[in-house]
This record gives sequence, structure tokens and C-alpha cells, in this order.
Amino acid sequence: MSPPSQRRRGLGAGRDLLGRLLSRLEPIAFPPTSDPAQHWQRQVLNDSIAAHLDGLGIESLSGAEISGGFHGGRDWGSYCSLDYPEFDLCAEPVRVGPFDVVLCEQVLEHVAAPWLAARNLRALGKPGASIIVSTPFMIKLHELPQYRMYDYWRFTPRGLRTLLESAGLEVEQVRSWGNRECVIGNLGDWSSYRRWHPLANQPDLPVQVWAFARVPG
Repeated sequence: MSPPSQRRRGLGAGRDLLGRLLSRLEPIAFPPTSDPAQHWQRQVLNDSIAAHLDGLGIESLSGAEISGGFHGGRDWGSYCSLDYPEFDLCAEPVRVGPFDVVLCEQVLEHVAAPWLAARNLRALGKPGASIIVSTPFMIKLHELPQYRMYDYWRFTPRGLRTLLESAGLEVEQVRSWGNRECVIGNLGDWSSYRRWHPLANQPDLPVQVWAFARVPG
């Protein structure tokens, strides 16, 4: 039997070889992208929100999106983008709006006080307004310090419902999507979707969680 030191060196060499192999295969199996429309983790989410917006008839509605302009190209009655963190979702009172539709995608994990943010989402909406919120769960830590974007929170489906209801919103539906392969595929760069990537849902492994809610009234 080889001495322990030789076995350790052999195991170390094997791990190094496996690491180099995986680093070469990863960009092939999980091609990176910075485009949210192409993200594997957001395919089901994007389709769900698109269908919901189509059902609202937004052509006659005012919309506000926090943060960015992913939905800005839709045929809104009127639309504005509130860019977080320049627009402080946790600051009170809210001095813009109110709107018929408020979208808050991939933001709540980055705010220090999500309970205040949820309260302000309600304040941004007119009575009866539709509030759409999405946030990741089984996703790596992601921060952009140069833009003051830090990573604070994760919400399960039950947690997101509780957060929104505690702010006085009427939650109509909470959905989630994810699977083991997608969790693994996004441990490095954000993976774009390819035809070999499964879209089957494993409810115990939610990668994305989202909710459709309304302002009372």
C-alpha cells in the first residue's frame, strides 16, 4: 500500500485534472450571457409574466418598472423606468406615481429593508393596481458594489407571499421554477438557455420565485 502522502498527492492531481476538464466544458454546456431575455433561469419566469401582462391589456395602462427597462418595449399606455438604486425603493414617502402596473424584478434581494420596499410597491400603485414581483432563490451571491448593489436576501414562495401580504397587498398567485441542472448551470456565469437544458420544474429547488398581487381597492 502506498504511503498516505503519496495517496494525498494522487488525489490532489486527480482533483486538479477534473477541475481543468470542467472549466473547459462549462462554457460549452452552460454558455454565458448577460441578456436577461436569454437567461436559462428566467425562461419560464419571463413567459409567465409576459402572459400576465398580455391578460391585463396594458395598451391603456400606465406602467412603472424597477429596475431597468426589460418590459419597456411593450405597448403601454405610458411607461417609466425607475432605476434602482438611484430610485430608492426603501425611502418614504414615494414621490412618483401612482401607476396601474408596477413591476419589480430581481430587486428585492438587493434592498436592505425589503419590508419597506414592499410597502412602497403598494404606494406606487393606484387602487386595484397590479403588482408583479420576481426574485431569485437558489442563486449564487451576486453583487455590483460599483453601483451600490449588494445582495441581502432570498425568499421562498411562502416567504414572498408573507412579505407582500404584510405590506397590505392582495396576493393573487405565487409561482416558482427551478431544477437541479439549472442550479448547477448558474454556479459560474449566468447561463443562456439551450435546447438541451431542461425546463421541467422541481418545486423543492426553486431558482426563481415570483408573485402577482394587487393593491386593495
